[in-house]
Amino acid sequence: MAKLVAGTYGEALFSLACEEKKVDSMYEEVLALENILEQNPDLTVLMNHPKVMKEEKQKVIEEVFAGRASSELTGFLNLLLQKDRYAQLPAILKYFEARVKEYKGIGVAYVTTAMELSESRKKEIEEKLISTTSYKSMEMNYSVDKSLIGGIVIRIGDRVVDSSIKTKLEGLKRELIA
Repeated sequence: MAKLVAGTYGEALFSLACEEKKVDSMYEEVLALENILEQNPDLTVLMNHPKVMKEEKQKVIEEVFAGRASSELTGFLNLLLQKDRYAQLPAILKYFEARVKEYKGIGVAYVTTAMELSESRKKEIEEKLISTTSYKSMEMNYSVDKSLIGGIVIRIGDRVVDSSIKTKLEGLKRELIA
């Protein structure tokens, strides 16, 4: 249910940004809003507290964001408050970010290897991913997992390419048991 809500409201925010031709500025505002929420967890607690009246929460939104955020984003926050969807705000913002990246042709890749990669190897992987996908650029996220033994695991969205030795050994083990 939460994913459906995030998708619905995130898509609505994206459509608004497209209609107003403010995709870039709205994206920057959303990143800033996420930063504010991360640095001020008390704001989230207050906005989600059931005993604080909606009118009080609206005043908080106006005081915190009026003049600092666009009227579209402030209005969107008020809409979430009125529809009792403010608790899903982080998921909605993440959906919006992903939608903007998709719109701009930016892929997000998670690359896991058994050992740290050199900068030249990272660049090589990024170029290979750009050439084999429909993305114009890639946002690369690298991590090390020594349990892979060797090889590489790449995840882009819901697609995973796993050529790690660990997975190959597990597959071989399953075959031998069968």
